[in-house]
Amino acid sequence: MAAITMSAEEHKARKARSQKLLLWFAMGSMTMMFAGITSAFVVSKSREDWMKEFQMPSAFYFSTLAIILCSVTFHLAKKAIQKDDRKATSSFLLLTLGLGITFVFLQFKGFGQLVDQGYYFTGPESNIATTFLYVIAVVHLAHLAGGIISLLIIIYNHFKQKYNSSQTLGIELGAMYWHFLDFLWICLFFFLYFFK
Repeated sequence: MAAITMSAEEHKARKARSQKLLLWFAMGSMTMMFAGITSAFVVSKSREDWMKEFQMPSAFYFSTLAIILCSVTFHLAKKAIQKDDRKATSSFLLLTLGLGITFVFLQFKGFGQLVDQGYYFTGPESNIATTFLYVIAVVHLAHLAGGIISLLIIIYNHFKQKYNSSQTLGIELGAMYWHFLDFLWICLFFFLYFFK
């Protein structure tokens, strides 16, 4: 039986395909989880204690802008490393990190504005709708924490010079995940805006 040999390029391409496929499966399962939570949120809308006079916190509008800019800067970092422009890649990755932290800060500010409106996660003033609202936002923040951790690893690897125009897999995977988080938050934002 003849041994099958694989070149280094073929091995690298196969590894990249499998890692991207795993990420697609992970993002698909996260999407299904959010679909389940938002479905429960919609079902709870028939209750009498549904959120009355709900207004989307202004911080959520700014956080939406921040996460959209995160996707833009991550995309620009990927394009820069493909051209071996290390300085631009560093700048865009650090800008992405700053915008990601800004997004998290604005999310917590938005939660504070929800509390100011009288929407509590638990306690006698809470109801099932506000609990689902907080669960949706907290689960998204948990996934964002994973994104920030992966971004920190990417930045560390970038400064260790592990990426160049022929080795961009880590940055590509990170950008895919950030674009997914961006898309997910925009969907959640419009969901909350129109299903309040």
